[in-house]
Amino acid sequence: MRKLKWTDSEDLAILLSEQKPQIDPLTVRFTDLHSWVCALPEFGDDPKNSNEKKLEAIQMAWNEEYNDRREESEDA
Repeated sequence: MRKLKWTDSEDLAILLSEQKPQIDPLTVRFTDLHSWVCALPEFGDDPKNSNEKKLEAIQMAWNEEYNDRREESEDA
């Protein structure tokens, strides 16, 4: 399986939402987000290749996942 890169924001967001389902992504500092992404076993990019734009894209994609999961649990 290929390793994920910083630009794989959707895939990284799904993994983060599965690993940390109770965390509201909009409350996460970019320094923590960076550490959590780097710690994912599926992640294989250079930690130095991140930037604010890439982290924001991951955070926004994660927020979509987070909101979708909350809506699903409310409907159940």
